[in-house]
Amino acid sequence: MNDELKRELLAELIGTFVLVFVGAAAVLVAPIFGVVVPALAHGLILCALIYTYGHISGAQVNPAVTLGLAVGGQQDWTKSGYYIVAQFIGGIIAAAVLVVVFPRENAAVAGFLGENAYNFGQTTGFLTSDSVWTAALYEAILTFFLVSAVIQAAAYGKAGKLAGVAIGFTLAASIFAGGPATGASLNPSRTLGPALIAGDTSYLIPYLIGIFGGGIVAGLVQGNILMPEDEAAK
Repeated sequence: MNDELKRELLAELIGTFVLVFVGAAAVLVAPIFGVVVPALAHGLILCALIYTYGHISGAQVNPAVTLGLAVGGQQDWTKSGYYIVAQFIGGIIAAAVLVVVFPRENAAVAGFLGENAYNFGQTTGFLTSDSVWTAALYEAILTFFLVSAVIQAAAYGKAGKLAGVAIGFTLAASIFAGGPATGASLNPSRTLGPALIAGDTSYLIPYLIGIFGGGIVAGLVQGNILMPEDEAAK
């Protein structure tokens, strides 16, 4: 592993840590403030991360995005594998740190959130328990939107310097649309970390299948069918 790849992996680990920490913290307080808080928190922090680490690693910070790029031919498979490992590690660390700084047992936290409102920042919604595969399908559709935006706006460069805005807005809009129903994760790292820390993995497999599936379909469609003419001519 060369020094440049190590630098990229560190950027992906830190970037995913930031995204999951901010996102999970926003979901933790969502019972008080509503879906607008996690939607804007995720969208704004992803936008910021793209401009912060995009020049180093692309600021993918999402295994579904990374897999979609690999499937679509925009990134080497070996590098993608390393990226995904770094992203999962960053997400797990973020979820663990959030519980340390915002503990369930703390009287101030309990008083602020109210009894039984603590949720570990999990990406779940009203479909998760009784209709988990419907939730997974919803996640797949929303992930398709996000990964498509990443490929067209950033990988193909069609949004120029506004790529971060386009991608961040796509994530925020998706959370507005799907947050109450599924948690609108659109990101396996965002789902895995809080699920492990909460000790609730009952919904994990369907969600991962849905999210990765959405990313794969987006990679295939954007990389083979909707490829820009200038890219196809190369």
